Amino acid sequence: MRVKDLPVADQPRERLLASGPAVLADRELLALLLGSGSKGANAVELASRLIAHCGDLGELARAEPHRLLAVPGVGPAKAARVAAAFQLVRRAQAEPERTRITCSGDLAAAAAPLLHGQARERLVVLVCDARGNVLRRTLASEGGSDHTPAPVRDIIATVLVSGGAAFGLAHNHPSGSLEPSRADLEVTARLHEAAETVGLRFLDHVIVTDTRWRRIPSPPAKNASQHDGP
Repeated sequence: MRVKDLPVADQPRERLLASGPAVLADRELLALLLGSGSKGANAVELASRLIAHCGDLGELARAEPHRLLAVPGVGPAKAARVAAAFQLVRRAQAEPERTRITCSGDLAAAAAPLLHGQARERLVVLVCDARGNVLRRTLASEGGSDHTPAPVRDIIATVLVSGGAAFGLAHNHPSGSLEPSRADLEVTARLHEAAETVGLRFLDHVIVTDTRWRRIPSPPAKNASQHDGP
């Protein structure tokens, strides 16, 4: 019997939508991934054969797609769909807890995995919510051994599109120097100004090497009082 010929209350998709995925058996959840059965077997029956072919659900999760193709009725599309679903689970389980940026050191540490060991300069943008929780880390640009472009307009657009309220920048110096260049200082000032214009909070801009980091000085506030002498 085809799954769609079962009473509506017994169909896996309808049961999941009504009561949640926890009420479904392994074979029923897998049947929803497969999407359809094959000649002589409905989706639930095909799912049962697939689990039995691998031995258990754990082995199925670790199986290469080509191994799944050995089950009659499982073609490339079904095998790819199952492999992709288990890969998403592994990635979700490996996802670290959301990082929160509370200081320049947090910013440097969060960006470091994208910058350490790189032979070229990279510019990383960390998009945060209003509390400093990192929503997104993205590579804004990659240049040569001693420079990389800093597209201010694109950076601001990335933050806005990502739903951020704040953002920070980090880039590496493959030479190991922590001295900011004139371009580093200029782009930091431009980003401060651009962020204020669109109502974003610019957290900081840091230089990161494989062993150290340094904050790039921010420009003085526009409304800061000016004094001559002591």
